Amino acid sequence: MGKEIRVYRNEDVQRVVAFIPPNHRHIRLVVEFKDQIIVMNEAAVAAIVRAYIDVATHPTRKAVELAHASITERKPGYAKDQLIETTESEGEIIERNVKILRTLDEAR
Repeated sequence: MGKEIRVYRNEDVQRVVAFIPPNHRHIRLVVEFKDQIIVMNEAAVAAIVRAYIDVATHPTRKAVELAHASITERKPGYAKDQLIETTESEGEIIERNVKILRTLDEAR
């Protein structure tokens, strides 16, 4: 994978702030952890919430994957770059991401 993997538990989060900066229209989300601060734009937060709700509220769904896509035809007000559902099966998504969890367990 080549990317650093971090797991944040609830006790690792020091603060979450949602706000609209002056002279802007869209929300920013600031998440302050013990070791870093991340800032996310509204579209990224909306995609995370959409994925979470898709899995949490669906009676059978166990996984959904969103990936970056450049959209040429879109609704007014939507950015060209979006996180869109992939065609991966739930089983493939779960299997690939369980491997990430195993990598963490092996590193301990």
